[in-house]
Amino acid sequence: MSAEILVSPSARRLAAEKGVDLASIQGTGPNGRIVKADIESAPANRQLVAEAENLDQSRSVAPIVVESTDDQIKASPLAKRIAAELGVDLATVTGTGPNGRVVKEDVEAVAGSAPAKAALASTDTTPSASTSPSDGGIPHNVVKLSNMRKTIARRLTESKQQVPHIYLTVDVRLDALLKLRGELNASLEARGVKLSVNDMLIKALALALVQVPKCNVSFAGDNMLQYSRADISVAVSVPTGLITPIVKGADGKSLSAISTEIGELAGRAKEGKLQPHEYQGGTASISNMGMMGIKQFDAVINPPQGMILAIGAGEKRPYIVDDALAIATVMSTTGSFDHRAIDGADGAMLMKVFKELVEKPLGLVA
Repeated sequence: MSAEILVSPSARRLAAEKGVDLASIQGTGPNGRIVKADIESAPANRQLVAEAENLDQSRSVAPIVVESTDDQIKASPLAKRIAAELGVDLATVTGTGPNGRVVKEDVEAVAGSAPAKAALASTDTTPSASTSPSDGGIPHNVVKLSNMRKTIARRLTESKQQVPHIYLTVDVRLDALLKLRGELNASLEARGVKLSVNDMLIKALALALVQVPKCNVSFAGDNMLQYSRADISVAVSVPTGLITPIVKGADGKSLSAISTEIGELAGRAKEGKLQPHEYQGGTASISNMGMMGIKQFDAVINPPQGMILAIGAGEKRPYIVDDALAIATVMSTTGSFDHRAIDGADGAMLMKVFKELVEKPLGLVA
């Protein structure tokens, strides 16, 4: 067995950072001890360090001694680096390597034990960003994520990472639609039906998708699915998150049928009673945050759908009507499109058709 190698703590840290094989260094300090200057002048060689770490125990290797304030501790460079990162005192670690040398696994075993963590907490009095609690010391409650919230997080993350979104916004005048809605509700009152603006916008989006079939699609790898009907997913906020019940074949349903169906689906969604087939699927989505005063927003596409329509608040604005400045009720609407399947020109055509259907709403009841 060859002589032990004396290494100063600063030299040991620098050797680990540079990947220097301490066994290859001639120390210039007292009694041949390796000091920081020796490491600074040595070439880095991480391959040698890795090889030394993985040598078979049957081979004769000079154990590396890491000096501490109390003792000389035999530890591998990797074990030393991990101990520094995890805040483990090498003096408390029992080595299982050759001749009692401390190796990586020994440090990790101590770091993973509760007593070691408790000892660290009681002895470490120096503030450090790396050891500060992630909560910043702020009083808080830990809320376990529901399965729904986990699913929402996963799907929307995948959507933003994998789907190239293109956003197209139009301003839509609502005055004619609001007038028609009032007239229809007066005639439907005896039947207990009260149309919302959202009901009418769902129908407008469905008809627009049928008129612009290049937007009623889903990207499917080497293929694209082009749908012959419009199944509209409607974003509904529930206590546990967000769910999107589907109005199937909305393009072929009357406004009163859409209104009744949405009311029933939304009610059961808030009670957690929807069946999977009632919220899984759909060819496009609509999300309306206008009732909360949101003027405009960009919605995230719900894969595998190819688009989602974000509805902002209708508000009184200066607007050009018949070539004259007037006050009109206007809403900003933004379509998010999957650019893998839908070109910008096709998305723009869908937004144009949607705007026309809302501003000339008799087409919704034809």
